[in-house]
Amino acid sequence: MAMTLRLTDDEQEALRRRAELDGTSMQEAARRAVREYVAKAEHRDRVAVAADLVMDRHADALRRLGE
Repeated sequence: MAMTLRLTDDEQEALRRRAELDGTSMQEAARRAVREYVAKAEHRDRVAVAADLVMDRHADALRRLGE
């Protein structure tokens, strides 16, 4: 699926410089950034679910530790 990404002049120049330093295209650098953004958000979601599970399963112990 194609899309248009609108960047400010400063953002585009920063992306161009970074991609050049990394030896990649601006498109690949932007695609990598999207993949990293999604992966980090999914990780945060998994951690939140795991934390809720631990807190539910060990609510009594956690309450006693807080006393």
